[in-house]
Amino acid sequence: MSQKRNTHITEEIMKKPSLHQPILFFFLATLLPLILTVHSQPSPSPSPSPSPSPSDDSDFIQRSCNTTLYPDVCVSSLSNFSTYVHNDPALLARAAISVTLSNALELGKYLSNVSTLLEIHEDGGHHPTAAAVFHDCFENLKDAVDEMRDSMKQMRDLVTTGSLESFRFQMSNVQTWLSAALTNEETCTDEFKDVQDEPRKDEVCARVDGVKKLTSNALALVNRCVDNAIH
Repeated sequence: MSQKRNTHITEEIMKKPSLHQPILFFFLATLLPLILTVHSQPSPSPSPSPSPSPSDDSDFIQRSCNTTLYPDVCVSSLSNFSTYVHNDPALLARAAISVTLSNALELGKYLSNVSTLLEIHEDGGHHPTAAAVFHDCFENLKDAVDEMRDSMKQMRDLVTTGSLESFRFQMSNVQTWLSAALTNEETCTDEFKDVQDEPRKDEVCARVDGVKKLTSNALALVNRCVDNAIH
């Protein structure tokens, strides 16, 4: 992820376009930010502890990513944000969800364009099965984006000063939504088994697989955040 893209992600933090608008939505929504600026309100302290060094931040991300199924993908997607998470598992989980959401929105834009082109050709008898599968994948991905957005909203509204039971309930919502997003992404690629002789099939499956890995990692980091709070 480039520095320019990271800057756009941070600057455009509060944009929330509707998920059910057509292609224009996905074009604009790719600018959706990485939401990292909202922190839990700290308790006043007369003697604040020193900020972690950059190496400590990087080590924290590496250790956290080692608990995921795709640690290399995890580190490469989150390493640029090490100075923002400050060894905070909740902020790291939020960063992972936001990176996943950004990639899902870019994929949604691509799928929307391809689906539209195939539907146009379908009138002439070309790729009817492919057109339907691309459209279904696009719809599944929109559902996944909805669930990621719900997850991000819950993480923004996360209250860490209440009871452990309240914290676990809030985080269980995030876990449920991310699990559902992962299921929708898997459904998307499963349907492509019936598609033959479509040149964009492999590229789409590869891109969806990339988003699936990011979603899986985000869910793992959310689970780690919960485990750290409990133990």
